[in-house]
Amino acid sequence: MPTWNEINSEILSLNSTNACDTVRRKYLEKLEDRVKRPVIAYYSGFLQKKNPDGTVHPECAITDLDMNGFMSVVHNLERNKGLDLILHTPGGGVEATRSIVEYLYKMFGSNIRVVVPHMAMSAGTMIACAAQEIVLGKHSCLGPTDPQVRGLPAMGVMAEVEKAIEEIKNDPARNIVYQHIFSKFTPAFLRDCNRSIKHSEEMVQGWLAANMFEGEPDPEATAAIAVKGLMDYEGTSGHGHHFLADKCKEMGLKIIDLEGDQELQEDVLSVHHTFVATFTYSKSLKVIENSRGADWNISG
Repeated sequence: MPTWNEINSEILSLNSTNACDTVRRKYLEKLEDRVKRPVIAYYSGFLQKKNPDGTVHPECAITDLDMNGFMSVVHNLERNKGLDLILHTPGGGVEATRSIVEYLYKMFGSNIRVVVPHMAMSAGTMIACAAQEIVLGKHSCLGPTDPQVRGLPAMGVMAEVEKAIEEIKNDPARNIVYQHIFSKFTPAFLRDCNRSIKHSEEMVQGWLAANMFEGEPDPEATAAIAVKGLMDYEGTSGHGHHFLADKCKEMGLKIIDLEGDQELQEDVLSVHHTFVATFTYSKSLKVIENSRGADWNISG
């Protein structure tokens, strides 16, 4: 397997403006040859493309604009063999995520495998849960699917509200303290938090029950257990908490160890290194690309 340094040297040796594209497409095509079906890579440069204040560029997230990218790269692909989707993302909009998953189902059916070479967080984890199985390396991770509303954790807000109600019942004098804390939360905001939590939970549980856990004795119950783990607000350190492969297996998710197939591991990590190089050497913020050379690129 070419290391990062070897991939980097290969790109530099071409001495051309499109060297990253050339090398990236080479390894994507090689991966398609390995898995014997179409491959689409959805890659965000969120680890490299930070704003001066340390925040991630908004276009690195999953947005409705991504549908244009998926439509571009699905065009002319075989659709009767299923799909391998390589995913690297910090997450993003819940409804944009729903649209992407439903579109991929319509194009490829439910025979979708998600491969996570490094990170698929938040809404990226939701997409992974729509697959029949998820391939993770020892270094790979998924993340909590607790939704964020106006930049705040919806589950955290509602947990604080429930705590306040309980404390005020026991000690009415606490109402004075909590009045100040919650004065910034409008009833509409709290309803939005509840709605977001409810719909995120239903969405992921529905996908898991209908696809990954199809054929299980009780797919709904199995899916509910997995979702409980993914939305365990009190049991995680924050929205960026990393669920490694072993933890994902504990939740019941169908995880395939990337290291279990050495040749697949080499091809997947080679593709990963080429995307890392692309974000390092270019202004690209996000790339969606298929194994036949069609790509869609957002630059900053």
